[in-house]
Amino acid sequence: MVQNNDSSFMDQIQKKTNVKPEELFKLASSVSNTNLQDEAAVRQLIAQVAKLANKQVPKEKEDQIVEAITKNNMPMDFASLAKMFNKK
Repeated sequence: MVQNNDSSFMDQIQKKTNVKPEELFKLASSVSNTNLQDEAAVRQLIAQVAKLANKQVPKEKEDQIVEAITKNNMPMDFASLAKMFNKK
């Protein structure tokens, strides 16, 4: 039953984002191997996420995200992250 729920959850994510689960797992793996104190690595990670989501990240927004991550000021709860990414 858990497997079925996991599959259903991933199907819902794919429908909403048009991103395949395999690509999400690959991204998650790269995040776990990224030095989040390294500005260049964080910028590369942001570029990967933007490409995967087929979205452009304005330079100002990228700078804000990089600063928040490298200075450990990044909120770790989903609601705060969603709010940060949805600000225009």
